[in-house]
Amino acid sequence: MASLSSTIKSIQNIMRQDDGVDGDAQRISQLVWLLFLKILDDKEQDDEAQDETYTSPIPEALRWRNWAANDEGLTGVALLNFINNELFPTLKELQPSGPADRAHLVRNIFTDSFNYMKSGTLLRQVVNALQKGIDYTSRQERHLFNDIYEQILRDLQSAGNAGEFYTPRAVTQLVTELVAPRYDGGRLTLDPACGTAGFLVNALEYMRQQRPLATATQRHDWQHSVRGYEKKPLPHSLATTNLLLHGVEVPQAVQHANTLKIWEDLPLADYILTNPPFGGLEESAVANGFPIEVRTTETADLFLYLIVQKLKPGGEAGVVLPDGSLFGESGVKLRVKEHLLRECQLHTIVRLPNGVFAPYTGIRTNLLFFKKGSPTTEIWYYEHPYPAGVKSYSKTKPVRIEEFDALKKWWTARYENENAWKVSIDDIKARGYNLDIKNPSGAEEAEEFTLAQTVAEFEQSYQRLGQLFDAFKKEAVSNE
Repeated sequence: MASLSSTIKSIQNIMRQDDGVDGDAQRISQLVWLLFLKILDDKEQDDEAQDETYTSPIPEALRWRNWAANDEGLTGVALLNFINNELFPTLKELQPSGPADRAHLVRNIFTDSFNYMKSGTLLRQVVNALQKGIDYTSRQERHLFNDIYEQILRDLQSAGNAGEFYTPRAVTQLVTELVAPRYDGGRLTLDPACGTAGFLVNALEYMRQQRPLATATQRHDWQHSVRGYEKKPLPHSLATTNLLLHGVEVPQAVQHANTLKIWEDLPLADYILTNPPFGGLEESAVANGFPIEVRTTETADLFLYLIVQKLKPGGEAGVVLPDGSLFGESGVKLRVKEHLLRECQLHTIVRLPNGVFAPYTGIRTNLLFFKKGSPTTEIWYYEHPYPAGVKSYSKTKPVRIEEFDALKKWWTARYENENAWKVSIDDIKARGYNLDIKNPSGAEEAEEFTLAQTVAEFEQSYQRLGQLFDAFKKEAVSNE
């Protein structure tokens, strides 16, 4: 891991010397398209070794091996001219020969990518560092790329890109294991706000472990068993690269789209695993695409309604939601919860402690598990405690999957204890559908609001006010 991490850091340090790259967001965007070309070229070497007839969708002169792999190759002005005048124009306009053509992936990556660097000499240094430090053919390094994505998203957060939350691997792994998706029989696992595809990758790995890919039909069904949507171009590019690393390159596997705008066109899914954006505001025009009784600009509420609608009868979901989505006894929040409890069996809410999403936010979060097809009769709550000696999680001491062993054991043989309790639907209704129910055993310690938590919640409120003001300005201009 040290070599991968140090490679990324050294590349970013080189980019900081370039006058054309302004801030972490542009540095990361620059890194993504270079990383994609390097990984694709490594993968194509595997493909060529297995199939002598394989042909790359990228013209020969533009393949990584022919302009980047040689550290004595193009540099300076010649390299910049090649990148800006040949590589980008060609890859942005690739014409796929069919729906399964890899050209779709390449074009999708480059459609929203740009070369920000102005120094061809520094760009050559970046290319050389990638060539020497990244090896797709190394099985160990393939599985470490999630750590690279975590580092990239941490840099994005420091660059002021609020709202980009990396879901800790322990959480994505837990949710996946408890929902237990399958790929056989044409089953589909959906993430309508997939980010860098962490949930989809976990689902793919879990499904392959449960049922190995022994036949061509199984490999086909497995590759086509996931579908993700991502609104922002940079996480979408990372998601596409992430799936490519894990053996999935179906063009429609991850689509660049605002799910809330096209929610009615989304496929019905057997499983939904997601951490939808919360604390954000959507444009009123997007909200108007939803039924009037659930019309709101609050993203978490819109996504929860969407998830219920897009589950097949019998389908199951595991969803990350903040505390704020649990309470709210009037208005849209109330109606969305009524809809959820009427259409689905919300059988479990896992309450996570503070710091699980550090350093991105201090807001407490919950894991909701539900199955569509029958109304909720009772809800089990499970409060995940800190491990012994731990008072909070942090960037350097994140939550670990081993900590959920007790929860996984309890999951299949439920009983009330100091961490678990159940509440009937009648009690839920009597509380005005407030799902924010504290542990009756009193085991929960008094919540300590640290300065970091206070700042995180203030920043989220400030962001929402800014979004609301921008939407107001846009609507005022359109009405002039």
